[in-house]
Amino acid sequence: MKDDPKLNSTFHYALEIIIRLGFLFLLIAWCFQLLYPFAGIIVWAVILAIATAPIYEALNSKLGDKPKLSSTLIIIAGLSLIIVPSWLFLDSMFTGIEAISEDLSSDAFSIPPPPENVADWPLVGKNVHGIWSMASTNLEDVIVKYKDQILNIASSLFEGILSIGGSIIQFVISTIIAGILLATKGTDYTARKFFRRLVGKRGDEFTEATEVTVRNVTKGVLGVAVIQAVLVGIGFLLAGVPYAGLWALLVMILAILQLPPLIVILPVIIYLFSMESTLTASLWTVYLLLAGASDNLLKPLLLGKGAPVPMLVIFLGVIGGFMLSGFIGLFTGAIAISLGYKLFLAWLNEGENKDVARL
Repeated sequence: MKDDPKLNSTFHYALEIIIRLGFLFLLIAWCFQLLYPFAGIIVWAVILAIATAPIYEALNSKLGDKPKLSSTLIIIAGLSLIIVPSWLFLDSMFTGIEAISEDLSSDAFSIPPPPENVADWPLVGKNVHGIWSMASTNLEDVIVKYKDQILNIASSLFEGILSIGGSIIQFVISTIIAGILLATKGTDYTARKFFRRLVGKRGDEFTEATEVTVRNVTKGVLGVAVIQAVLVGIGFLLAGVPYAGLWALLVMILAILQLPPLIVILPVIIYLFSMESTLTASLWTVYLLLAGASDNLLKPLLLGKGAPVPMLVIFLGVIGGFMLSGFIGLFTGAIAISLGYKLFLAWLNEGENKDVARL
């Protein structure tokens, strides 16, 4: 029995398609694998480019249409906002650690006894007063008794410092890439072509929705968190709170998570009342409470128009982003989940409108 020529031709054609698709998927998978380590950097660079595009366009217009110079100035400004606070934060932290290390090695390190009102603190007052008193009289016994807990805390702090250092480098690289994207005039056109291929005629609408969402969340969530952390951090620094930069960083993280910064501010206020005079501590309390509540004023000013993204959505995006990409994921996660949420709603509303039109 002879083979059917048509069957053989169909088989060879199907085999050829399978081989081509196999190589294509293999190449795509390989490209994704190569770019995956840089995914957070690239995503944050795109977010920065979208968020700063209005500033870039205004600056470029004033400079007489000089895109390279405009993007360079944007990059310099962005790097200054990243490097200067990071340097101050890390310098204060390492200076404090170095001073403690020198005091320990020379037996000059001592812990003052706790004020009596520490024991009156709710819930934890007696335990804190007991451990503090023991540490002030015999620090070695406290270190031996709580050795495992101290080692765990020290290890976590060291890993956190390394993570923050790596994130600073990622922010620097992302800022440079964002400046290059701003200088590339075809970036917006490429985005529109992508959404047109993805969703058809509504591509331009989805592009504009993406830009508005990214800018609103960047200003209304991330921008507010950074400003709030700076205001609180200045108060911590001037009030002489130890490791002010670290507590300001925690305030920023809580603000991104849409959680009240009072979680950090209240223990600092208690510390100030135990170490400073009542008048001084009261004045700093007023300032810190106002700085902690500044988001109530900043959000309406910076959020812009459009329906805000629910707090739960942003919270899940921030936590998921941190688990997936580390410190930089706090920022990219909030943006990505907000964008996905708004596009998903747009898709749902489109389907609902079509169903109503059919009726």
